[in-house]
Amino acid sequence: MTATADSREDTFPKLIVSNARIRPHRTAFRHKDLGIWQSWTWAEVHHIVRAYAVGLLDLGLTRGGRIAVIGHNRPRLYWTIMAAQWIGATPIPVYADSVADEMAYVLAHAEVTHAAVQDQEQVDKLLSVASRLPQLEHILYDEVRGLRDYDHHRLHSIETVIQGGSEQLRSPARQAALQAELEKGKGSDLAVILYTSGTTGRPKGVMLTFESVIAAAEIGCNFDKLNETDEIIAYLPIAWVGDHIFSYAQAILSGLCVNCPESPETIADDRREVGATYIFAPPRVFESMLTLTMVRMEDASALKKRMFTFFIDHATKVGERILNGDVQVGWWDRAIWHLGNVLVYAPLRNRYGMTRLKVGYTAGEAIGPEIFRFYRSIGVNLKQLYGQTEASVYITMQPDGEIHADTVGKPAPRVEIRIAENGEVLYRSPGVFLGYYKDDEKTAETKTPDGFVHSGDAGFFDAAGHLKIIDRANDVGRLQDGSLFPPKYIENKLKFYPNVKEVVCFGSERDYVGCFINIDLVAVSSWAERTGVTYASYQELAGHPLVYDMIERHVDEVNRSLAGEPRMGGAQIKRFLILHKELDADDGELTRTQKVRRGFIAERYADLIQALYDGSQEKMVTTEITFEDGRKGTISARVKIRDMTLHSVESGPALREAAE
Repeated sequence: MTATADSREDTFPKLIVSNARIRPHRTAFRHKDLGIWQSWTWAEVHHIVRAYAVGLLDLGLTRGGRIAVIGHNRPRLYWTIMAAQWIGATPIPVYADSVADEMAYVLAHAEVTHAAVQDQEQVDKLLSVASRLPQLEHILYDEVRGLRDYDHHRLHSIETVIQGGSEQLRSPARQAALQAELEKGKGSDLAVILYTSGTTGRPKGVMLTFESVIAAAEIGCNFDKLNETDEIIAYLPIAWVGDHIFSYAQAILSGLCVNCPESPETIADDRREVGATYIFAPPRVFESMLTLTMVRMEDASALKKRMFTFFIDHATKVGERILNGDVQVGWWDRAIWHLGNVLVYAPLRNRYGMTRLKVGYTAGEAIGPEIFRFYRSIGVNLKQLYGQTEASVYITMQPDGEIHADTVGKPAPRVEIRIAENGEVLYRSPGVFLGYYKDDEKTAETKTPDGFVHSGDAGFFDAAGHLKIIDRANDVGRLQDGSLFPPKYIENKLKFYPNVKEVVCFGSERDYVGCFINIDLVAVSSWAERTGVTYASYQELAGHPLVYDMIERHVDEVNRSLAGEPRMGGAQIKRFLILHKELDADDGELTRTQKVRRGFIAERYADLIQALYDGSQEKMVTTEITFEDGRKGTISARVKIRDMTLHSVESGPALREAAE
């Protein structure tokens, strides 16, 4: 069965009507609240969204209007998107962890008149910048806790708005008017504006039509054979295109069930309870789960450690081949793997909430090959894809049996890819965006006259036709001696180690490569407890000599690996430091999707970069930080710098460069 929209069902509200007719009693949404799962069928969702749409009309939101949606994954926030689209308004999802200033920029730029938020925290953020948002007329909220004594002149409970709309729908005239609004919608209409994470500057509003988003949903559903029996856990930011496609568009198109967890801390448990069959997570999530596993195993008994090590080593040898259906794996290796499945692999998958998993995806940035292979070796059908907001996600996908850790797959169905002379990846697909909101100049720079989109990423196709992404095209550089310098390639090698959380490399037009490293507090604090290292703060632990020794060993191993690659040997890390604080999105160092903002970091830590290259052995720095409540403070530290011994570069066939 394929998931393909009828030509008459060219908007999501029309597809919701279809779901209510075809699968009225199928569960559409679940939400865990106070430990109890609440469920809504497609028939119930259809009734709620219709009533909600009428309520929004009564609040003055009309066709062409803009409504912000702010909060974590909650059914009523998804229903806000549906209801707004029903009446021709455009939803603008906003990252829930954005500080008030970031929200103010997006809401002002998008000319938002209404906002639907999760709770008091989000209401307070909007009220704190209300003077900068004179066009914002009404704020709707999902959770009532803490808001009883607020001025409700323009504050409204979403539940009350829905109830009011339901009362209005008793009138045949209102029913007819609502039906007319539904029929006015067409596939070419603007469906949503998703703001980019702002890696290189201010976020850009990516305009996606219903045609684009539905086409992307069809590509994903048909590729992985998703249907109404599937379950997904919705926990990624609703402002991110990944969640909009996986937890919204594909759910509506295929009729699968969207499960909203109780909190970010309960995601793994909630995923296990619902038996998710389809998951998506950025590499950091998979890295964190593996780190926690390794930390727990350090505290296990000697017998359990030996058993775990033996079976994981065996899985590394044959597990992925078994998952890929390789018939050449011998019966003895299969028998040992199946025994390991009973004792180790299945319990691990259950711990991760992946027992019923049909397919899992990771994207957003490169995942460490060893981490990728670990999950596949224990029986998790994990794949990589390459996508962008401007493509409605899908650019490349990995077909079954053709899954490699060092590539992102072949062009997705209905997607064309070409490589420019400078190595940049360009693509064209039915999911391509309409343009950037209020930025025709940037749109013209990004889209070619024949419909291709500049990805900004450098890559090439290997002999099997799989795409390899090296780095951001603008980030790939050369050292002074001409050696290739791909920072993300180097960073990802270091981030494989569980006790390394983030890395930022420098070296373009310089004599050698230097880097900043963030330690992973969970992994390193567990190590510190086992080894008797005492510390009082992240800053103190990051500066401990034994921690530096541990990180130095990792850097040396990465340098040895780079030395074995002729084109990469010149990019070995000569000097490094461990940052005195974790890189934080609230401090502007990361985007809301946890991507490094290189330009900002280079400016913010210019003194530390200079110290990496002027021979300094340490540097005193003071850095401004932002607390969760928005207050500012400073943190000071004397940051040490370590020198590395570089390895001789092995001879061998040269790697193909991005321009090839």
